[in-house]
Amino acid sequence: MIAKFFPFIVWLKGYRLNDLRMDFVAGITVALVLIPQSMAYAQLAGLPVYYGLYAAFLPPMIAALFGSSRQLATGPVAVVSLMTSASLASLATAGSPSYIAYAILLAFIVGLFQFLLGLLRLGLLVNFLSHPVVNGFTNAAAIIIATSQLSKMFGVYVDSAEHHYETIVRVLVAASHYIHWPTLAMGILAFVIMYGLRRISPKIPNVLVAVVVTTAISWAIGFEKNVEVPLEAIQDQEARHMIGTFNETVKAMSALAEQRTEAYRDLEAARKDHDPLAVLDAKHRVEVIAMKMERLQEEAHVQREALRRLKFYGVNGRADGWRFYRADRLPPEVKPQGAVWHIRVGNSALKPEAIRMMGGGAVVGNIPRGLPAFGVPKLELNVMLRLLPFAAIISLLGFMEAISIAKAMAAKTGQRLDPNQELIGQGLANVLGSLGQSYPVSGSFSRSAVNLQAGAVSGLSSVFTSLAVVIVLLFFTPLLYHLPQSVLAAIIMMAVVGLLNVSGFVHAWRAQWYDGLISILSFISTLAFAPHLDRGIMVGVVLSLGVFLYKSMRPKVVTLARTEDGALRSARDHGLRECRYVAMVRFDGPLFFANASYLEDKITERMQDSKDLKHIVIVANGINDIDASGEEMLSLMIDRVRAAGIDVSLSGVNEAVMRVLKRTYLWEKIGEDHIFPTMEKAIAAIYDRTHRESAEQVCPLVRVCRLAEN
Repeated sequence: MIAKFFPFIVWLKGYRLNDLRMDFVAGITVALVLIPQSMAYAQLAGLPVYYGLYAAFLPPMIAALFGSSRQLATGPVAVVSLMTSASLASLATAGSPSYIAYAILLAFIVGLFQFLLGLLRLGLLVNFLSHPVVNGFTNAAAIIIATSQLSKMFGVYVDSAEHHYETIVRVLVAASHYIHWPTLAMGILAFVIMYGLRRISPKIPNVLVAVVVTTAISWAIGFEKNVEVPLEAIQDQEARHMIGTFNETVKAMSALAEQRTEAYRDLEAARKDHDPLAVLDAKHRVEVIAMKMERLQEEAHVQREALRRLKFYGVNGRADGWRFYRADRLPPEVKPQGAVWHIRVGNSALKPEAIRMMGGGAVVGNIPRGLPAFGVPKLELNVMLRLLPFAAIISLLGFMEAISIAKAMAAKTGQRLDPNQELIGQGLANVLGSLGQSYPVSGSFSRSAVNLQAGAVSGLSSVFTSLAVVIVLLFFTPLLYHLPQSVLAAIIMMAVVGLLNVSGFVHAWRAQWYDGLISILSFISTLAFAPHLDRGIMVGVVLSLGVFLYKSMRPKVVTLARTEDGALRSARDHGLRECRYVAMVRFDGPLFFANASYLEDKITERMQDSKDLKHIVIVANGINDIDASGEEMLSLMIDRVRAAGIDVSLSGVNEAVMRVLKRTYLWEKIGEDHIFPTMEKAIAAIYDRTHRESAEQVCPLVRVCRLAEN
């Protein structure tokens, strides 16, 4: 009983000092990969990079202690990070305090959902995400993740569009106007280091080496060049006017946002008072404000893009400080000092007394030293209801990824897995992680592989991984200040290459063409709907359920004949001639309300096509269940067939179906002498009486008779 509540106690059986050493080495090795990856994935999730370290603190340890896999490495992963960003995009601006609070709340809901599924032993719900759907989604997600990092690789800033592909077009357009070559060079250098070390020696933590080298170079060359200057330092009247216009637009949007809040408040009050006229008036106000907001947002976007395209040369005079001149309007007497500068423009108004000018590349910046503040996330019911559908998808996707990895490792180690216990472990990791400001996490394939290769014996390796993250948070965060953002982008792009699996489409198509088509359509719809990734998954799930329902409503119904190996198989599939007097009809699937009439239609077709038909044997080997509708149809069909002068028998009826036939007295109606245990006994019993005065020289149920033969 204690082991059920605390599964990690099982590790202690036969645990030796050498096992502790192996777990320690594996835990530290995984930490060397996890620390830079977690910061990169936090960036992908739209969060400050140090929230990745917070997500790498408690969850790995909790998931290992309460899960069933001893080598599964839990923490921030690419797909869940992308799903987090997609889930919160409509609620708040990425990186804002509200966005961070919602991300932590999302982790809490995801964890609670997973924990309850595990507690109620409902891990089978993950089967609603079929392999073709997951394959299509994962491949699309890999492309979305990789392309989402292009802006950081090029060192450009753009506004997100409604669709992901539109955002990428904006990035490429911005890169054609201005690109920060040192930023791109840092990203490419990180690629070279990671790829080269992976080829030379896979045991070397290539991600960590790339981070250390590029951070050292960034610090040495002064990669980040940011200064804050007053508006008067910009020596271009048009640029000043553009800044003023942009600030006015942003202020107008803020005023409209307040009006919209007030209008929503009035709408709720009118609904409570059941005043239809007031409701209509409030709705009209909300719609008018929304239209004005949409127009201002488009204006602000155009103004932001125009400001971002401006290029300046800076001159640092000792007496009067920095002065910035338009690159295309540089006075002849001004001697530029190297770097090209841009105005840093975000969603908020620019402060006239402190305009931020960027002359270098983007770096991680300040990371708060110390452990995160612990506390329960703010539980807002309306926000939780909006996040619940996303949380359910993230829960199932995250668990499916985790259990797939755990099964792959269990196949090598021989360990027994409990999917429901793994759900409990993942759920607790997310719930307790949210108390330490973590966003949603899951099992990582790459880090789990590192954990296994490093010789991890138990989940204690993940405890050491968490302790290593604690040490970094307490003592080493200042060393990460100069880490270039483009290096984090390179880490993400390098990691998601492993998610691409083109052979998965081919394999699904070879298995069943409709599975291949579902996989392709899931891939296309996920790309088309991005960043609304939930829609792509739902398209795949609906298609899978549609195919399942269609196959259930139209199961395979075949007439059997003898093949060369002596077996009875489908006459149509094997090109065999059918018996004129006996139809052996096999029904593959449960006989229930949705397909009962289908079997009746097929039997009627056989009767119409074969005028000499004397006996129909329903081969029930494939009927594993029958409901009231199926039993009723079977009873009426037997009456109808026998009324037409044709006899009916059943063969291969299993116990479950037999019990239904006996409870409804259909057993007596069919007749005990018309129910046979096997097809062979059915043929032996009815052959003589159906083939008296037969015109058939050779019966296809007794000997092989090809259609091509005379």
